[in-house]
Amino acid sequence: MKMMVAVMILASMPATAAKNNVAYPNGKLAEVVVEKANIRSFPEAIRPKLTKGKKTFSDYGYVTQKIDDREAVVRAPQGGSEIALSVLEQSQAGLYVCVSGKTQDQNSGRIQRVYLLRTNSADGLLKGREASKEFDACPVLGGAGESSGG
Repeated sequence: MKMMVAVMILASMPATAAKNNVAYPNGKLAEVVVEKANIRSFPEAIRPKLTKGKKTFSDYGYVTQKIDDREAVVRAPQGGSEIALSVLEQSQAGLYVCVSGKTQDQNSGRIQRVYLLRTNSADGLLKGREASKEFDACPVLGGAGESSGG
């Protein structure tokens, strides 16, 4: 009986893994990040104050200043601060994105972190956490031990 249960569990694993393995587009990754990133995943020091019902850059009124296949810059409403987003790597784990911007506390300067963003469905938001993987193109800057509200 135990053997039968083990076989059934193993047999169902590929289907479960495939369900969570969402394919990301080959081009325009920065556009996907700007449109679908859950802003709650990003460092508190650079994101806007959280508001119930708002989750994306457009919900908060951010305007895209620059965008290409792998990089984007968004600006907060009324000439507020900018957040730069750069897609560093696309993998089965998700999208590794360099997030940088000026901190809201003007004395602290800039903050820059690598985030792993992923989604569970093709039309879902990209949720993320600070990644442990390091990239030369995105050295960690500013704030010690900042955590996201992810």
